[in-house]
Amino acid sequence: MEDHSNRDKILSLLAEKAKLKQTVSEQAALGFEHVKDKLKSLTEELRPRVAKIHKTIPVEFSLKGNAEVEFSLAGDTIVFLLHSNVFTFDPSHEIWKLSYVKEDVSRAFCGQIYVYNFLSESLKFFRGNDTGYLVARIFINKDGHYFVEGKRQLGFLYNDFPNAVFDAAQAQRVAESSVLYCLDFDPFTPPYEQVGVVSVQDVLESSLRSKIANGKRLGFKFQADTDLF
Repeated sequence: MEDHSNRDKILSLLAEKAKLKQTVSEQAALGFEHVKDKLKSLTEELRPRVAKIHKTIPVEFSLKGNAEVEFSLAGDTIVFLLHSNVFTFDPSHEIWKLSYVKEDVSRAFCGQIYVYNFLSESLKFFRGNDTGYLVARIFINKDGHYFVEGKRQLGFLYNDFPNAVFDAAQAQRVAESSVLYCLDFDPFTPPYEQVGVVSVQDVLESSLRSKIANGKRLGFKFQADTDLF
């Protein structure tokens, strides 16, 4: 008689994982909707107030499909991107030390919202050699609980994974903290050696400006954030 036990296990595991990942994806998508709503509200609130500071300072909000939103203020554009996949963590990650996760390992499966910082002109003028920086990653699990891996305050203010739920209020806090970080994160000039040589072809094609790469910390590298919990 043919043994169907392995096939049954495959189907059972598939159904379990598929259901879990669907739930996580729905929670992450809901979190992203909160981010979009709060960024739109922030834009509407700041625009008239910023105009009083200087009428030429742009404050913009734009959707780039269902999974990407851009918020621009002055010379900065902050991109929030919802990843389409669900992930868990490397065995060495600090998340596995939490009793919240030890009690139910499925809580370690998370969707992700990435937060990137670009110079606004890099996107406006299609400067392909320019660089953006990952400011934060927002992890959201099946229960809607979240934590943030990020720079400065983003890495330690939002790390109560067992208790913190990514609702509208939390989305606003994280979004505004991201904006504050990016505004306080000033660009450095590229190293001299990096822009010291250009080709005649670049000049003839009038593309010299696009060949001089810019980024907020070009030539400098962040140390990885490790103290997350």
